[in-house]
Amino acid sequence: MDRPPLNRRLAGFGTTIFAEMSALAVRTGSVNLGQGFPDTDGPEEIREAAVRALRDGRGNQYPPGPGVPELRAAISDHQRRFYGLDFDPDTEVLVTAGATEAIAATMLALLEPGDEVIAFEPFYDSYAACIAMAGATRVPLTLRAPAFRPDLDRLRSLITPRTRLLLLNSPHNPTGMVLTTEECDAIAAIAVEHDLLVVTDEVYEHLVYEGAHHPVAARPGMRERTVSISSAGKTFSFTGWKVGWVTAASPLVTAVRTAKQFLTYVSSGPFQYAIAEALRLPDEYFDTFRADLRGKRDLLGDGLRAAGFEVHQPQGTYFITTDIAPFGEKDAYAFCRALPERCGVVAIPNSVFYDDPEAGRSQVRFAFCKRKAVLDEAVARLKRLAP
Repeated sequence: MDRPPLNRRLAGFGTTIFAEMSALAVRTGSVNLGQGFPDTDGPEEIREAAVRALRDGRGNQYPPGPGVPELRAAISDHQRRFYGLDFDPDTEVLVTAGATEAIAATMLALLEPGDEVIAFEPFYDSYAACIAMAGATRVPLTLRAPAFRPDLDRLRSLITPRTRLLLLNSPHNPTGMVLTTEECDAIAAIAVEHDLLVVTDEVYEHLVYEGAHHPVAARPGMRERTVSISSAGKTFSFTGWKVGWVTAASPLVTAVRTAKQFLTYVSSGPFQYAIAEALRLPDEYFDTFRADLRGKRDLLGDGLRAAGFEVHQPQGTYFITTDIAPFGEKDAYAFCRALPERCGVVAIPNSVFYDDPEAGRSQVRFAFCKRKAVLDEAVARLKRLAP
């Protein structure tokens, strides 16, 4: 075969760092603080709702293309309940196979080859691949330590006649940055001025420990140009169910659905009914869940500081970004590969989330969405690194 089998747009996208590091954790018997998945299931009543749907024969066959009506109504009610945003569940809500499919379908639907997409760097790894598959070009807006705030003057300077879309992520993975009201307003004004579309990944919307989540879609002039994406996995600790969604004005949802129907078509049938119930849980659930994760953030953060890391305190998400410079080291990838042998803990090098690896070369990400006993064990092992 003269031509390589892999499409040139995906050249350079090999096995994800998460698969590599999770395999390393298994091979070495290490505590896995790399991949961001919880090690306990979510609410028992929601798991039972999925079982009930299976037994009642709801969702065992293909669900409707846009998602089951019960879930679309619950998503619409959720947006109104928490953010005062009104979306028609029949025309402005689309259920997807997790947020990752929502991002892929949105990029494929809204981008043409040659378009430019400005996105926060470091990127969640699927962003780069989805933009590449659409034939577009990613343009990084680098968030720099220690605060990881977006440079809005830099954002303005990156806009060209080819700029089509801003891809935002707040709360931001991996840095834990949460956009302020003022930043959302400024980004909205830029988008309106330059007639840009905005896509927002909000999967950590209920995991904000300092401040609050401010949807860009709620800013003036943004409802008709914003595609908001979220999912159930992070909020309800059922990441394997892969239930995500898009909310946007009808023309945008129609466009995304056109692409989505040729990806998975439909998915997660019985789980959609369960997540419809989950989204209607009382405020106490969301408050308690957030408080639990805040405590775990603080437990691991204190342990990392005691071990000698420079810790960048996250405002949200599952993750803590650290710097290994205090150890006299600069290469996070090499550090993470050696960490299991040194102390029996696995983490992720942030450099893989940058176009310019030097920008995050000494940053390491740890996940704290684990049982307290697991975090206690990790902290005890990390003490071996302390001088």
